[in-house]
Amino acid sequence: MPQDLAHHWPLDPAVTFLNHGSYGACPRAVLEAQQHFRERMERNPVQFLTRALEPLLDEARQELAAFLGADPQNLAFVPNTTTGVNAVLRSLRFEPGDEVLTTTHVYAACRNALDFIADRTGARIIPAAIPFPVESPERISALILAAKTPRTRLALLDHVTSPTGLIFPIARLVRDLATHGIETLVDGAHAPGMLPLDLESLGAAYYVGNCHKWLCAPKGAAFLHVRPDRQPAVRPLAISHGANSRRQDRSRFHLEFDWTGTNDPTACLAVPVAIRFLGSLLPGGWPAVMARNHALASEARRLLCRTLAVSPPCPDAMIGAMAAVPLPNASENPGGSPSARDPLEMALYQQCKIEVPVTTLPASPLRLIRISAHLYNSPSQYAHLAQALAELL
Repeated sequence: MPQDLAHHWPLDPAVTFLNHGSYGACPRAVLEAQQHFRERMERNPVQFLTRALEPLLDEARQELAAFLGADPQNLAFVPNTTTGVNAVLRSLRFEPGDEVLTTTHVYAACRNALDFIADRTGARIIPAAIPFPVESPERISALILAAKTPRTRLALLDHVTSPTGLIFPIARLVRDLATHGIETLVDGAHAPGMLPLDLESLGAAYYVGNCHKWLCAPKGAAFLHVRPDRQPAVRPLAISHGANSRRQDRSRFHLEFDWTGTNDPTACLAVPVAIRFLGSLLPGGWPAVMARNHALASEARRLLCRTLAVSPPCPDAMIGAMAAVPLPNASENPGGSPSARDPLEMALYQQCKIEVPVTTLPASPLRLIRISAHLYNSPSQYAHLAQALAELL
């Protein structure tokens, strides 16, 4: 294990923070870089937003693109993954009877966006039922492909699922669905910084990812990657000045997405600092960061499974830096609904000062505890959680 790195984060030392997966956590050095941009903006907002912003966005986009294996021309900044997913779905045209394929592990906000589109257009949402536990990526791929029909227009699939932390075989799915004429919108909220990415090779029509999670950028930094042949149809949720711009020096894609109205762009401008800073914390750079976080999450999952006397719900290779463990003898959510705060989660926080989510898998009564692992976490924190669970359960 590396030296203690927790001092780089302003997290409350009185709380055992095992929930990086929900909103991330931003290091002090990255917050300081964002503040530098904010102060620069406020010294002369007109100069910064009117003249300086475009080159700064281009520089940040160039560095992010290199990290993602992407062409910067295909990359736009958005505030979060949910916004990017909505931008794509609201841009596409669906007819009554068209089908959009997804899964039962889809992020709840994205499922709401799908339902909104379905209500407006008459399209049908087809969720492939993915079991949990699940034994292999091949099983996931087979179930998703079996759910397609001749009416499937689009697939909205997670790269790393939010409720379970499963890594879907996204490259295989994008390729296999394309052979049937089905484009894929990838919800990659958790993938950047957790998994190595090469978006150009992946070839998905649309890929959306967060920078504020595993990259540890400030909140408000995410990206939308759109294949060039699909860019003319994709518009931001807010139509602004770029819609009728006569400029020829920038693509319509960037003209529209880079300016959707006055906001604070400093989170996106700090993304390169986050990439560089996190990559500097271990001798092996980002590959070492990803490997260390995966190893810690796997070790912690084994400890929890032993403590709870449950079997690992999937192979280690199917998780990254986040893992869900089923709770034994607790098949019903005492909170009453999937969106209610689980009493166990509340007890862990209030009595033990442990921040960790306890959730219910959608369309299933199974209760899960989901752990995350990042550079500020240590094995002793998961031992603390295991002891607390043994006492509370």
